[in-house]
Amino acid sequence: MIQNDSRVRLNDVTYSYDGGTAPALSGVSAEINPGEFVAVLGHNGSGKSTMAKLINALYTPTKGTVLVCGYDTKNEEYIWKIRQHAGMIFQNPDNQIVATIVREDVAFGLENLGVPTDEMIPRIENALNAVRMSKYADTAPHMLSGGQKQRVAIAGILAMEPSVIIADEATAMLDPSGRKEVLETMRRLNRQKGITVIWITHFMEEAAQADRVLVVTNGEIRLSGKPAEVFDRVDEMKEMHLDVPHMTALAGELRAAGMPLKNGILTVDELAEEVERLCPLKQST
Repeated sequence: MIQNDSRVRLNDVTYSYDGGTAPALSGVSAEINPGEFVAVLGHNGSGKSTMAKLINALYTPTKGTVLVCGYDTKNEEYIWKIRQHAGMIFQNPDNQIVATIVREDVAFGLENLGVPTDEMIPRIENALNAVRMSKYADTAPHMLSGGQKQRVAIAGILAMEPSVIIADEATAMLDPSGRKEVLETMRRLNRQKGITVIWITHFMEEAAQADRVLVVTNGEIRLSGKPAEVFDRVDEMKEMHLDVPHMTALAGELRAAGMPLKNGILTVDELAEEVERLCPLKQST
């Protein structure tokens, strides 16, 4: 039975690859609420990309259930419904480009869904406008930067009107400028359109901008909470071979040296504000 539910739920999920000596995920339970921006962190081989593919029904769990907008991913009858509700952006933008013109690339998913042409055209235009790529609609994708290609990939997903977007290391192959523009695009779509975003990354500064962070290690969710709560657990993060945002690490060092900084510092502005509070500049007379 399909529920009227736009959440993503993993209930005691285990997944093992064929021939694997240990499960890639083991007994994982998590719930991602509508409109949340959730970052998933973990070192290579931790299981975070396996989780992404389970949510998009590219894999089905060995044990447990994955529910996407009320659809059980084990039910093959619902696979296309799940893919329509939960779009996925992969690491390499070049692997997602299938057409020779941007507009045609955005149309590809709609054509697979059998969307009529008269409905397809405004959806393509709206999607390109949402990612600020309208002026490139008739451009060849190979002429675009890596960040622009990822924005085209996002537009292709948006045209399908998903409830959830899963980004699996979507900025890993981009330069800092490309990473920034893709993350800003996703944050804007999350806020303005209420699209749930599952953002899998190894960049701590990206995760710091999420509503919530899940830390996966050895196939299990080890930490879950707001970014400030998770990154304040510096020793646990290091134990899992993960970093924390630079400003969080610096604040920790200053705290250890005796400066009574508050917890939960993530950004340069937050650290500067806290230092100024503790050491106010004297006003000149």
